[in-house]
Amino acid sequence: MKIRWFIFVAVLPWFIVPVEAQEKVADSIGNLDPEMATGRTVEDGVAWYDVAEQNIEGRILPDQERARWFDRFPASANGSVTSNVWNLSRHSAGMMVRFKTDATAIHTHYKLLNKNLAMPHMPATGVSGVDFYARDGEGNWRWVQVTRPTSQEVKTKVIDSLAPGMRQYAAYLPLYNGIESLKIGVSPDSKFEQLSRREKPILFYGTSITHGACASRPGMVHTAILGRRFDQPVVNLGFSGNGKMHAEVGEFLVQVDAAVYVIDCLPNMNAAMVTERCVPLVKQL
Repeated sequence: MKIRWFIFVAVLPWFIVPVEAQEKVADSIGNLDPEMATGRTVEDGVAWYDVAEQNIEGRILPDQERARWFDRFPASANGSVTSNVWNLSRHSAGMMVRFKTDATAIHTHYKLLNKNLAMPHMPATGVSGVDFYARDGEGNWRWVQVTRPTSQEVKTKVIDSLAPGMRQYAAYLPLYNGIESLKIGVSPDSKFEQLSRREKPILFYGTSITHGACASRPGMVHTAILGRRFDQPVVNLGFSGNGKMHAEVGEFLVQVDAAVYVIDCLPNMNAAMVTERCVPLVKQL
C-alpha cells in the first residue's frame, strides 16, 4: 500500500516529516583521467565543468522535454498553466547544484535569462546571484560566498585561499531570474565530481514567499534552509502572486513522487478561492 503525506500550511511554522537521507555519489571518469571528465574545458588556468550535464536538484520531471534546461516546468506546461505561472516557472528558484572538490579556489561562469538583475525591494544577490555553501568537518552546512551580478553574464572567482581538503558544496541558483548556462571552475589539477541524491523531494507549492521574496541570497529562502536542515532534496514551485491552488499546476504535482507536499498558497487566495479549490487539490493529489 502506497502512503503519501499531505501537509497544508496556512501560516508559519511548517511541520514536515523528515526522511532519512542517503547520499549517492555518482561515478566520475574525470577522477581517473581529468581530460575525460564530462563537460570539462580548460581556459586561462581554470577547468570549467558545465552543470547542464549534471544532476540538478529542484528540477522536476527531468525526462520530459524542456524549452530551456533550467526551467522549473517541462515544455508541456506552456499553454496548460496560466501565462503568469509559465513565465515565473522560467526562474531557477529552488534549483541547486551539488558537487565535491578539493580545490582551494572556486569560480563560476553563468548567463542569466533576464537583464533585470535586481528589484526595488530585493538585491541582485537574491534575484540573480548564485549562492555557495560547503559542509564543514562535522557535516554542517556553512555559507561560503554569493556572486554579486552587475551584468547578464557573470564570470568570477567566488572564493580563494580555502583550506586544503575535499569538501561537499551546494550552489543555489537565482530566485527571480533564469539561467541560460552555468559552469563551475576549479584548478585543472583539482578533483571535481558531481553529487546526486535519489531521495524523494520535499515539494513546495506556494506564493512569492515560497518563490524567494525577499531573501538576500538564494540559500536563505526558507525552502533551502529546510532542505539543509533535513538533508533532503527540495522542489520550489513558488509563483510570485500566482500560487492559487490551480488544478493545472496540480497536474504536474501529481507526476512527482514527493516525500511531502507543502501547499502554502493562502497569501494569494481569498475565501471563495479556498472554498472552490482547496479540497479538489487535496483529492487530486
